[in-house]
Amino acid sequence: MGNIFSTIASGLEGGALGFLSGGPAGAAVGAVNGVATAAANPAGGVNNISTSTDPTVAAQQLLDQQYENTNFQLQAEELRHQTEMQIQSQQFNDVQDEKSEQMREMNTLRSVAMKQREADDKIVKEFIKTTGGE
Repeated sequence: MGNIFSTIASGLEGGALGFLSGGPAGAAVGAVNGVATAAANPAGGVNNISTSTDPTVAAQQLLDQQYENTNFQLQAEELRHQTEMQIQSQQFNDVQDEKSEQMREMNTLRSVAMKQREADDKIVKEFIKTTGGE
């Protein structure tokens, strides 16, 4: 005989399930069935589950392993995707930095050219003054 508490618990569980399915008569039958099952199985009314007693355990273990493998592959794919996105983002940033540098250089050259024109204009004005054109 198993643990008295597990036997009582199995009887209560069987009674509750029997009551839900068959009313008071079902409760009585369910309680007797729960106590009898608990008394027959020392592990509290539950058979010891192993691959030798339940062939679905091996199948479930195989499904679990396949699920884990699939999940691992999905995680690897996600990591590869994130790496590709990071590379692409870095390339974009590098191109933008290069463009910005070229724009700064162009602005600097434009500023130098404007200053050169201003200097040339002053020289031309001085030349015109010295030749008596003004």
